[in-house]
Amino acid sequence: MCAHSQQVSSPLSDEELRRLDAHWRAANYLSVGQIYLTSNPLLTEPLRAEHVKPRLLGHWGTSPGLNLVYTHLNRLVRSRGLEALCIWGPGHGGPAVVANSWLEGSYTETYPDITRDAAGMARLFRQFSFPGGVPSHVAPETPGSIHEGGELGYALSHAYGAAFDNPGLLVTCVIGDGEAETGPLAASWHSNKFLDPVRDGAVLPILHLNGYKIANPTVLSRLPESELDELLKGYGHEPIHVTGDEPAAVHRAMAQAMDTAADRIAAVQRAVREEGETERPRWPMIVLRTPKGWTGPAEVDGLPVEGTWRAHQVPLSAVRDNPDHLRQLEEWLLSYRPHELFDEHGAPRPDVLTCVPDGARRLGSTPHANGGLLVRELPLPPLERFAVPVDKPGATLHEPTRVLGDLLEYIMRETADRRDFRVVGPDETASNRLQAVYGASGKAWQARTLDVDEHLDRHGRVMEILSEHTCQGWLEGYLLTGRHGLFSCYEAFVHIVDSMVNQHIKWLRVTRRLPWRAPIASLNYLLTSHVWRQDHNGFSHQDPGFVDHILNKSPEAVRVYLPPDANTLLSVADHALRSRDYVNVIVAGKQPCFDWLTMEEARVHCARGAGIWDWAGTEDGTREPDVVLACAGDVPTQEVLAAAQLLRHHLPELAVRVVNVVDIARLLPSEEHPHGMSDFEYDGLFTPDKPVVFAYHGYPWLIHRLAYRRTGHQHLHVRGYKEMGTTTTPFDMVVRNDLDRYRLVMDVIDRVPGLAVRAAAVRQGMEDTRLRHHAYIREHGVDLPEVADWTWDG
Repeated sequence: MCAHSQQVSSPLSDEELRRLDAHWRAANYLSVGQIYLTSNPLLTEPLRAEHVKPRLLGHWGTSPGLNLVYTHLNRLVRSRGLEALCIWGPGHGGPAVVANSWLEGSYTETYPDITRDAAGMARLFRQFSFPGGVPSHVAPETPGSIHEGGELGYALSHAYGAAFDNPGLLVTCVIGDGEAETGPLAASWHSNKFLDPVRDGAVLPILHLNGYKIANPTVLSRLPESELDELLKGYGHEPIHVTGDEPAAVHRAMAQAMDTAADRIAAVQRAVREEGETERPRWPMIVLRTPKGWTGPAEVDGLPVEGTWRAHQVPLSAVRDNPDHLRQLEEWLLSYRPHELFDEHGAPRPDVLTCVPDGARRLGSTPHANGGLLVRELPLPPLERFAVPVDKPGATLHEPTRVLGDLLEYIMRETADRRDFRVVGPDETASNRLQAVYGASGKAWQARTLDVDEHLDRHGRVMEILSEHTCQGWLEGYLLTGRHGLFSCYEAFVHIVDSMVNQHIKWLRVTRRLPWRAPIASLNYLLTSHVWRQDHNGFSHQDPGFVDHILNKSPEAVRVYLPPDANTLLSVADHALRSRDYVNVIVAGKQPCFDWLTMEEARVHCARGAGIWDWAGTEDGTREPDVVLACAGDVPTQEVLAAAQLLRHHLPELAVRVVNVVDIARLLPSEEHPHGMSDFEYDGLFTPDKPVVFAYHGYPWLIHRLAYRRTGHQHLHVRGYKEMGTTTTPFDMVVRNDLDRYRLVMDVIDRVPGLAVRAAAVRQGMEDTRLRHHAYIREHGVDLPEVADWTWDG
């Protein structure tokens, strides 16, 4: 927070209270209007059924509480000159946030046809949850938002991600009753142990307890206040309570609470930034208890509504058909006294807007909620500086992710002053061979340290917490506010964030259609410790299915890369880190891997996405290949090349083409994915009628799904992981799943016309070797020498 925010709070005057209440009532009126009305926005004539939407969609229950927070956060920002961003966790409060951004003018600046007058108000009301309009959640279309909240659990981790490396920013985060019960939210309370009070901003959580979810009471709302305080203090917060249902008293208490929290935050920052305090601070937070559906109908059809779960969505559900409901709706709207709030033209009256900040300090106009306006290019170096030398294919080995770690260390070092790049992961940075980054930055840590600890750093930008949800939330918040990063994870466990990445991809897809949303840095995953090299950890660590999950999503927003060696990994990572508005998934090994391509060859191959490795095959250019051996992934590539070598030795007359695929979306038709190949390109690469034996890193049916419309699909045979996992040797993993070199040779013999008889002895020899393998590993515990010591002799 800025130095000039360090002021002592004072009670509200009666005039301030009157104006704050006017703003809150105006926001409540606009929220109800959005849920119900298509016309007659100012009730200039008696309300009739035809003024009401035919389908009533939206959520009233949380809206009055969110309107209260927005009103008082406006006051705090304006009075103290703060830079602020708010994360609206109860995404069902869409009408509230839209209402407030319209009041402050941000909405009209973003959507000029939604003017701040009666005509604009009518359009504002009509568009809400209406075909061709806007969603009922706090969605990408909502100015000032970076968090939809359709799926709950991520608000607080997003808030901390936004605060990292933003020392002048106050990030307020409203956490609803329901969200407070989720596992991801429970873990994200620990984010304050990673927030650097010197170089990061501040997060002010507001736990909004209105008592109910959709149909049930909420856990935290039913705890005694003393027990709730113990829980929140245990998380490292000092709670400030605001409780009530009488508006004037709640306004006074809320203003006092916001001022007190801001004073405490300023004191913490002053102590560490100016006075050298090193103890981990206890940050303030607010516990706000107001009735669900506050100021709405107290009773409908003889049943209590306000303060109960019945207020969650639409309290009056039969307005067009039930005259009593219509009467109640009109009385409800008039209870806010709209003639005091809006002039004869429908514009907000000056008293309503006295708490609203100016310009970019308005919550709906902050550039921190449109991070593409702030993002800068990363200082990426020439890749030759980190490339491994390759005199000939397969002559040397490197650990690809260790090579990538050197590049990431460079980026981390070069961004030390501007602080806009972070690496996150669940306790696996070193395990994934990226520990070179510690040379430029340690691991963020604000809790107690011991002499045996390594690389912990109060100002660190490497983020590790054993919660994939929290890592994902931090990085999303960081990216959405204009920075860059990389999430490294064990391949099998990235599934934990399947739902989170769903939401992020949907966010990206919508923002691409909003010209006012500037592109943000891509969300980059590095998946390593992958299925084929988790032989030691066993079945629980073996699952390559995240790629399938990602490729089900919007083609315009997702990219999947399987680089086969260190230099291709560098090329792919360079591309991903430069990109915007994508989710990039990179699958690469951390174990020693053969180096196949020079840096220049890697660049060309990665730009192509899929290509023939002519040095690996036996085509002579005078005839079509008899068979295509295709591969995607580092271990499948090694097995295909070993199979090609066996075929060259045993069946030298066979014309074999080797195709490597880096960009898996290249297999799709061009009309289905921006990276897809035309049928002409695909047939040229894989042939329209020759057998294709494809060794794939993941589940084999994905390749069939991607290529099912191709001319030669009937000739396509895919080998991959088929849930045959255990604790075993590395090569036994591929044997168990029929991805091994001997099985691939057998597949070729089975599918090339004429080979079944002519090469029967070769096939039998391959099967015999597989049987010998099984006996050998059970006796010796390691792989066959000809496998363990194999090298490429091409």
